[in-house]
Amino acid sequence: MKKYLILLPLILLLVGIFGCQFGPPGKPNIILIFADDQCYETVHASGNDEIITPNLDKLAQQGVSFTHGYNMGGWHGAVCVASRTMLNTGRFLWHAQQETVNGDNIDSWREQGKLWAQLMEKAGYDTYMTGKWHVGAKAEETFMTATDIRGGMPRQTPEGYNRPVEGQTDVWSPYDTVFGGFWEDGTHWSRKLANTAISFIETAVRKEKPFFMYLAFNAVHDPRQSPREYIDKYPLENISLPVNFMEEYPYKDPMGCGPGLRDERLVPFPRTPYAIKVNRQEYYALVTYMDHQIGRILEALEQSGKSDNTYIFFTADHGLGVGHHGLVGKQNMYDHSVRVPLMVCGKGIPENTKMDVPVYLQDIMPSTLELAGVEIPDYVDFKSLFPLIEGEESIQYDAIYGAYRDLQRMVTDDGFKLIMYPSVPVARLYNLREDPDEMEDLAGDPSYAGKMKELFKSFLDLQQETGDTLDLKVVFPELTGEGQV
Repeated sequence: MKKYLILLPLILLLVGIFGCQFGPPGKPNIILIFADDQCYETVHASGNDEIITPNLDKLAQQGVSFTHGYNMGGWHGAVCVASRTMLNTGRFLWHAQQETVNGDNIDSWREQGKLWAQLMEKAGYDTYMTGKWHVGAKAEETFMTATDIRGGMPRQTPEGYNRPVEGQTDVWSPYDTVFGGFWEDGTHWSRKLANTAISFIETAVRKEKPFFMYLAFNAVHDPRQSPREYIDKYPLENISLPVNFMEEYPYKDPMGCGPGLRDERLVPFPRTPYAIKVNRQEYYALVTYMDHQIGRILEALEQSGKSDNTYIFFTADHGLGVGHHGLVGKQNMYDHSVRVPLMVCGKGIPENTKMDVPVYLQDIMPSTLELAGVEIPDYVDFKSLFPLIEGEESIQYDAIYGAYRDLQRMVTDDGFKLIMYPSVPVARLYNLREDPDEMEDLAGDPSYAGKMKELFKSFLDLQQETGDTLDLKVVFPELTGEGQV
């Protein structure tokens, strides 16, 4: 017995070292910084030399960046609603839609204590939320503290649509406060969110309990407004067109992305290089202004003395076109609209590391539950990122699924992407390894007929997993092997 007592301190030490790789003893603090409409490519550290994001670059240097973080899509034009509902329930796209829109609404989830923040509260966390919520249940009844809750987007004005037209005076201005939007309260919404977040941190550090903060910017959604000094950081002559710029996407109307879609009305049809460059200038400026506010939040956290025991997750609800493929919005299955930046920082997380394994942004939710020591509920469909970060797993999902209404479907698997437009009907195939900008449609090449059938079979499996009931076997019989591609 004595020899076991002598060995006990050593055993406890080894358990302390190897039993929990991440963070110091006790529950860590957790912060989600959540952007809106931010494409994966709009971070300097991702390889875009045009954009200025020193604070997001700092997060990338301090932790792991998942270069292929996806959103599954949406059931209507406000894709952010589906994205945020999935994030806060942990449910895949159509499960979330069927259970919170068509079935028991999301308020019933709140009443049962099943939403993300409520699970964190049960685990002993103080929960804070500010910014864009856009989920049916009230934020004030979901978080312990919720301040300055915003709707889906700042108010857009008629002058903000179908602009600019080269050679004509553009009356709309991103820095003129007369157009309201982000300027409506007298303080830009991004700055106001940072002010509130800093107040949260100052309050939280005076308490014993760990904190969970859900900081959701409305940026970089339109109206793309920022102070003039940020616009001036991006002279128009320095703005590049996307390499896959098109004047008009050939299937825009049957896929639901024509002039009737609000996002697509922001820029005139057909697209012009001038109009796209101006919109990208304003988009980049708003990203950089948000980045500055994120820097203020990170500095406040550092000054609080809590940064060493805090995990930070940064992502966005989905991407945005802004000229790619002739599309401006997020309601499409191309990578510029379904992929987002996704970063994880904290004690024990490898620094300056990029992982290209495909994941979903909503994997953040079960990741935080794991950090908090919460058993992940059976109803959560998404998976923790930590087995990937720790090297225990190399694959998160067999394939990646995407959908927009009943008008678009997508599967990404083994370096290929199959996009389907049922109402045309037409299928498009891209080799993402050789053609990451998705410019060469291989669907008409007979040598890829087998690959398309293989991807379609993978898609049918994903339909079962995600609750998708749209029957595409009837629409695309050639992909089932019953016809010729």
